[in-house]
Amino acid sequence: MGKKIEKTNAARLLDKAGISYKLIPYEFDENDLAAQHVADSLGQDIARVFKTLVLHGDRTGYIVCVVPGNAEVGLKALAKVSGNKKVEMIPMKDLLGVTGYIRGGCSPVGMKKRFPTFFHSTVLDFDTVYVSAGVRGLQLEIAPADLVRFTGGSVADVAEQAL
Repeated sequence: MGKKIEKTNAARLLDKAGISYKLIPYEFDENDLAAQHVADSLGQDIARVFKTLVLHGDRTGYIVCVVPGNAEVGLKALAKVSGNKKVEMIPMKDLLGVTGYIRGGCSPVGMKKRFPTFFHSTVLDFDTVYVSAGVRGLQLEIAPADLVRFTGGSVADVAEQAL
């Protein structure tokens, strides 16, 4: 048996809500926190490994955007669906204070506050998807409908392919 996986706050919240998921550990690299590294470590298609990004809208304040690992947030599209004129990524130094999470370990589940959350529409293309479990080196594998419902999220075309 391998070492016991410590449950994260995100996992405990899902347990409490009766939502099934799997915790999947992977080797993380401090110098390569990119989603492609996570996907490769998991042996999964990058399109199934979603990254959680936090932005700030000029009208609504903080917004969470969950997009495929090989995509970028479509800032104009996100602004439109979130009721903002303009949205921008928050400075990395603000991430922990706003969400309670660090870069490479930011989960859409269990942030300090509930923020409007938008998932890219391809999230529903899969039986299960991967998102951070709230710490580096641990992913949640979860049914996307459960994830969207639990976070109170919306599904929209909020990503564009990375170059």
